[in-house]
Amino acid sequence: MNDRLLNFLGLCRRAGKMKIGCDTVIESVELKNAKLVLLANDISENTKKKVISAISGTTYEILDYSKDELSFALGKTCAVLSVEDEGFAKKLSELISNKGGTLND
Repeated sequence: MNDRLLNFLGLCRRAGKMKIGCDTVIESVELKNAKLVLLANDISENTKKKVISAISGTTYEILDYSKDELSFALGKTCAVLSVEDEGFAKKLSELISNKGGTLND
C-alpha cells in the first residue's frame, strides 16, 4: 500500500480518532463528534441513502476507493467511517482535494 490517503486513514484509526460502520458513524454524527464522514465508492445504495440523510450538515466524501481497499488499509471491514479529530479531518480533506476529489456539505 503506497497511497498517502490510505496510509493516513490507517494512522487515524491507530490513533483512535475514527469510527467505522454505518450505525456507529450515524451515532458519532448525532453526538456531534464526527468532523468528516467518508464512504467507499462501492457502498450499497441503501446504506448510502441512510448515511447521507442522517449526516446533514456534516462534511462527507465518497472516496475513490472500494470497500476492499479501505478494509485492507484499516484492517477491518469498512464501507463508511467518520473522523473525530479536527486535525485529522483537515489533513484528510487536503489529501482528498489533492487527488482531485471534492468535499460535500
